[in-house]
Amino acid sequence: MGKSADRYFGLDTHRIIEKGFDPAHALEGESIFSLANEHMGVRGYFEEGGSLPSLRGSYLGGVYEAQPHRPDSDYLGFVHRTHYMVTAADALATRLAVGSETLDLGLCAFTDFVRVLDMRNGLLTRSFVWRTAAYGAIEVRFERLLAMEHPQWLVQRITLCALDQDVPVMLTFAVDGNIIHKTNGQCQWVDVSDSAGESRSVLALKTASTDITARYILQATCTGETRLLRSNRYVAQQHSFTLARGVALQAERAVSVVVLHPGDAPDPQGDAPAFADVLAGNTAHFQAYWAANDVEIGGDPENQQGVRYCLFQLHSTYRGLSPRDNIGAKGLTGEAYNGHAFWDTETYCLPFYLLSEPQAAKHLLLYRYHTLPQAMARARELDLQGACYPIATMDGTEACTLWQHSSLQMQPSTSVAYAIQTYAELTGDQAFLYREGAEMLVQIARYVLSRGGWNDQGFGFYGVMGPDEFHMMVSHDFYTNYLGKKTLHYAAKVIRDMGEQERAALTAKTGLNAAEPEAWALAAERMILLRRADGVFEQHEGYFSLPHIDVQAIPVGEFPLYDHWSYDRIYRTDMLKQPDVLMAMFLYPDDFTPEEKAVNYAFYEPRCIHESSLSPSVHAIIASEVGLRGAALDFFGFATRLDLDNYNRNTRDGLHLSSVAAAWMTIVRGFGGVRFEGGHLSLAPWLPEHWTHLRFSLRVRESLLRVQVEPQRVALHCEGAPLTLTLYGQTAMVGNTPLTMERPGL
Repeated sequence: MGKSADRYFGLDTHRIIEKGFDPAHALEGESIFSLANEHMGVRGYFEEGGSLPSLRGSYLGGVYEAQPHRPDSDYLGFVHRTHYMVTAADALATRLAVGSETLDLGLCAFTDFVRVLDMRNGLLTRSFVWRTAAYGAIEVRFERLLAMEHPQWLVQRITLCALDQDVPVMLTFAVDGNIIHKTNGQCQWVDVSDSAGESRSVLALKTASTDITARYILQATCTGETRLLRSNRYVAQQHSFTLARGVALQAERAVSVVVLHPGDAPDPQGDAPAFADVLAGNTAHFQAYWAANDVEIGGDPENQQGVRYCLFQLHSTYRGLSPRDNIGAKGLTGEAYNGHAFWDTETYCLPFYLLSEPQAAKHLLLYRYHTLPQAMARARELDLQGACYPIATMDGTEACTLWQHSSLQMQPSTSVAYAIQTYAELTGDQAFLYREGAEMLVQIARYVLSRGGWNDQGFGFYGVMGPDEFHMMVSHDFYTNYLGKKTLHYAAKVIRDMGEQERAALTAKTGLNAAEPEAWALAAERMILLRRADGVFEQHEGYFSLPHIDVQAIPVGEFPLYDHWSYDRIYRTDMLKQPDVLMAMFLYPDDFTPEEKAVNYAFYEPRCIHESSLSPSVHAIIASEVGLRGAALDFFGFATRLDLDNYNRNTRDGLHLSSVAAAWMTIVRGFGGVRFEGGHLSLAPWLPEHWTHLRFSLRVRESLLRVQVEPQRVALHCEGAPLTLTLYGQTAMVGNTPLTMERPGL
């Protein structure tokens, strides 16, 4: 792979642990210790701030700002407006002073530093002994939580204990809306608190152009004298007291964070919850979550920690609270990718939610349905028909200002079609398919057909960029052509299978005519797929003649390549950023024979640099399918610990949420051998040699299927309605009584 782990955090199967603090890992630590509850997210920055490197990032789901973008040229189709996730107010801002000394771990002496994220309740704890110059040692503990059951609440608890003498303390709890957005170097907020008639404990901030309001209510409990402080975009409560030697003192804050879009009315907020109550609620919430969704790996603590961390961050980032929002590539953990959602939501994240939290999966698709008008407008901008979904977006409009991505990549639209089919087949939600799903499919198929063209070989796509992204303006990219083929075929099939009443309603809404599905089916049938005699599909026309580069010879210090290579240099060889041919095989595994997968894996895997976090899991799953189990396990470890071990040397920018989801897919599809094609579930699990067991669960319609894989046998049982499935090629019905089968081929 040409990449290596940077192992820094301690190993524990339910916690992420940092013992001792190394400033060189400060930004990576902020990303790794991020908390979220879908409504908001907070990086693991130090509450007290200071002089250490930091991205003081707090973010609110669906809150963004927009600005004009003037490209170098006024060519039609170029994006003239972009938008991005804003940096929210810092609702954890804290100032801790003893006498004339202010806590700043970049300047102060301290020992016994420990930071722990407990994935069983979402509690982040940081403790150390502050060695002050004038007052001796003070034990300091910061704890924070984002409430899962009542997501508008953020709570913090600070515990102080003077070890040597009584200490005069000034502790300030603040909500600071003056945080600078790193990318554009500006604060994004206008203080509208006074105009709203808010009290001194309330801060109301509004975005300048998108008219979104964030309303913060600060409530704190602490001993001593209290002062209320207020300035522009800032509200605080300052507490002065004497800390008695040997007596632990606790202070708490609770901040209500409410987002109001135009037309929204604020809900009445109740009393602030106690820290202990939020902790109890989170503990119960995650206990239920882990009971239904945990993955247990025996004999491999590194991957056990890695996959649990992935599952923790997936559930924290998104669980379908609102169909208004999607999943940003970095979730709510950093500003990289500007908070935008990409096509990997449908291809990587949605399968996890489909088999764990189906309502969340439906909301992801409803987000695409609600933004269908924007996708249709984008198609018109590109002189095309139907709906062209954006490569990068928060509000449904195209935000990517790089024309080679925003105009050449078809993946977003075909991925939505793939997701509709996958959702409909797994859930059986025919009402959604024939209503929202069919409307999207009609417009996507129109776009796909109008984007392609015919020649004497058949139908294909010209001037595109496939998922590889290291080759652009190519023709007959395999993934693009294959997904176009599947999209057109499925859209035509859905129309054909609809009843007259549903078809009439769809026709009235979309203007569908009878000739369109026939044209889609013909283009699908005649789709050009380039292939040589040995079975290797050519990634795109002319790929086989490109100069070869040994990706293993690229020094680790040159990653990420975008930071060290000129932009055009990456297009001049046969090196791949991420899989293209293999990606198509990953999405449609039953369409390709084991022999086809094996020969294409052998050809393309050595050419892939895995510069994308989406890459390792696809390779792990294909390697598993073709019997390369050592490679599958290696890639799995790369995926589960991509951020924990900073493989791509960019964890500082935020977590890779799609890779997090793909790591779960490696468990289920790779080691579990799970397939769900045409409404039928099949499993063929295997176990790496040093694993003692593997346990995971799948929610299939009204049932929870529990799977346990051991060296000699597999055991299945079902909570809820019995399931009919295929296990190692044999049809079986699984109910509450465990079904046990010896693993074949042992």
